[in-house]
Amino acid sequence: MALRPGTESMEDFPRFLALLEKARGLGPVTVSVAAAGDRDLLVGVQEAVEAGVARPVLVGDEGEVRRAAGEAGLAADTPVVAAADPREAALGACRLVREGRAQVVMKGMVSSTDFLRAVLHPQHGLRAGRTLSHVAVYDVPGWDRLALMTDGGMIPAPDLSAKRDILQNAVDLARALGVAEPRVAVLSATEIVDPAIPSTVDAARLKEMALSGEIQGAIVDGPLALDMAFSAEIAERKGMKSAVAGRADIFLVPCIEAGNILGKAFMYLAGAAMAGVVMGGLAPAVLNSRVDTPVSRLSSLVVASLLVHAGAGRLREGGDER
Repeated sequence: MALRPGTESMEDFPRFLALLEKARGLGPVTVSVAAAGDRDLLVGVQEAVEAGVARPVLVGDEGEVRRAAGEAGLAADTPVVAAADPREAALGACRLVREGRAQVVMKGMVSSTDFLRAVLHPQHGLRAGRTLSHVAVYDVPGWDRLALMTDGGMIPAPDLSAKRDILQNAVDLARALGVAEPRVAVLSATEIVDPAIPSTVDAARLKEMALSGEIQGAIVDGPLALDMAFSAEIAERKGMKSAVAGRADIFLVPCIEAGNILGKAFMYLAGAAMAGVVMGGLAPAVLNSRVDTPVSRLSSLVVASLLVHAGAGRLREGGDER
């Protein structure tokens, strides 16, 4: 039976625990927390401080932030940057990254819409030439590896160009987490390229892009139905030879609805814990949800920390580094 999210501890998820130990050995990164006046949020930040992976700068209403920080056990000298309201706090947190005063930005008590508007702001945000996308990382009980899924949280209906960037973002994250050559399953409803199902056409094109070097550092196959992505045996029964079937590290979904459904199935049916980060900008952005568990919050900061240490996903102004 799947665990009920929120009842687990880090010890239940050995792959996330291994990432935590790796990040701890590399040292803390500076995290600007937007609209940080919430005790529960800052308890998670304090766990990351105690684990040696984060060094926070708190942005928001100074009185609220200092009160919440005290209740969460953060040190009295934790830096606080005053902001008039949550929207200004989100912009201020991103501005700290652009000024070199923080390496990660984290959503606090600000709506996802306002947080993402700040991340995408042309002057103060994190835009850097590549499509920004959300990558979810799952530690699934019983699996022998992490599962990355994208994009189930940011781009509703990506076109082929956006899918290319989304895929490259996920590959960069997988490599930062230690997967030397990640295998990508480009998901659709069938393994047959059918013009009536546009996602199958996109999948075949993405496979070609990987073979030609337009997508770097990964083995890509698609279109693949979900059962084939999970099972090499099923692929063989259908007469398909695939280097990805049954061995996928990354699952690229065709649209946000599919990603939302697959991600919640991982969590609520398979008992997975999730870490999530927005990739493709000047720095990783941690996009929290109100229902995130303590393991999820800590793991997200761990993933963001490893990205910073790997230098992955950080792009030059006006274009990517490739």
